[in-house]
Amino acid sequence: MQQAAQIIITNRGASLAATITAGTPLPIDALLLGRPLAEAAEILPRLFNLCRAAQGTAARLALGLPLTDQAEMLRSELLRDHMLKLFLTWPALLGLPPTPFPKTAEIATALFGPAARMPQTPIAFNEWLDAAQGTAPLLTALRETFAPGEAVATLPETTAATALSLAAQENSPALRHSGHPVLQSLEITHGRGPLWRVTGRVIDAEACLSGTLPAPQLLPDGTALTPASRGTYAVRARSENGRVTAFDRVTPTDHLLAANGMLQASIATLPAAKRSLASLVLDILDPCTPITLTQVMAEDAENA
Repeated sequence: MQQAAQIIITNRGASLAATITAGTPLPIDALLLGRPLAEAAEILPRLFNLCRAAQGTAARLALGLPLTDQAEMLRSELLRDHMLKLFLTWPALLGLPPTPFPKTAEIATALFGPAARMPQTPIAFNEWLDAAQGTAPLLTALRETFAPGEAVATLPETTAATALSLAAQENSPALRHSGHPVLQSLEITHGRGPLWRVTGRVIDAEACLSGTLPAPQLLPDGTALTPASRGTYAVRARSENGRVTAFDRVTPTDHLLAANGMLQASIATLPAAKRSLASLVLDILDPCTPITLTQVMAEDAENA
């Protein structure tokens, strides 16, 4: 089992700072090297509790194996993960009254209200928030909880060329829809913070329903890129005589926890007076690895 990453949050004047000690990763390459291709593709998603469809799809694509029902598996996985956050986890963390988890046929209405679709303009978005339809109360609560510029990370965006790099970068589901007029407006008014990120998850859930998620792609260098509920998942593999000879894997959480990455940047822009919201910020960033979060008050840090 992967060791939990350690995150310690301390005061830095009127702001906060996060120190991250990454957990010891599973030796994935050692577990897969030398194995037959189909066996390796089956093993990888079984090693983790989350994003199994995304990992299995990326592995099969990188290893040159055929994709069968992966598109539907990906769609179902992403939609399920988004729905759990939007209807259960985040409303509870924000103190909102519980609502019934929607049935499959009711998901679009539960997300958006009677219109059953995401508002397409900033004006329509604000009118929708005022009408408190669908997930609008959740987004309104975020807008009221985090002022513009709070818990924001502004980083280079993940591209096909950088997906396998461990450098700090923006790798999130909201990034897939950064050109949406609503997200463009929120980025200007609030920055890439909790409201932008959660609204991006709502838009990504709509893409799951409409079948417009980006398709997995295989790059000329053998890197497979697959949409995942936390961003874009990257795998590069080589094989010889039907067996794995090299295997590299980078997840959205790797980028999230990178030095000066999304987590550290988001905490650094959270006022010290709102340190109680650090756990909510972490949950919205949504790492897929075990995390131990410790908050140290200024006097404790001085005495340490």
